[in-house]
Amino acid sequence: MSGEFEAEIFPRGDYAVRIMDLSGANGSDPVETVTGFISIEHANAFARRYVRDSVERCRAPGMDAKAVLDAWFAFGEDAEVLGAGDDAWVSRSELKDFADTPVRDAEERNWRVLDPRRDEEEDEA
Repeated sequence: MSGEFEAEIFPRGDYAVRIMDLSGANGSDPVETVTGFISIEHANAFARRYVRDSVERCRAPGMDAKAVLDAWFAFGEDAEVLGAGDDAWVSRSELKDFADTPVRDAEERNWRVLDPRRDEEEDEA
């Protein structure tokens, strides 16, 4: 995706996270694109926790790191931060660490608390 295209879709300061189904059920189309992040840090934290949660959902007792990665690439979901250029968090930077080390603090995978759609739902209530 070109920077010009991103700038047209997401005005300066507006970031999005695209969720991709690695199983291929959606083909190359994203499952969804989440918008409404207030900062790059917000979008990056959401994407990181979303992928961390996806890796943990693919982990079964007794699996080694390679098996966890294999399961994630077959059934998991990846997240891509849009509108941030080189400052965007990317899963490949931490994926091996995620697979090697099971999560100890549940907050590391709590992407829901960072989900901007949650704020929209509260506004409607």
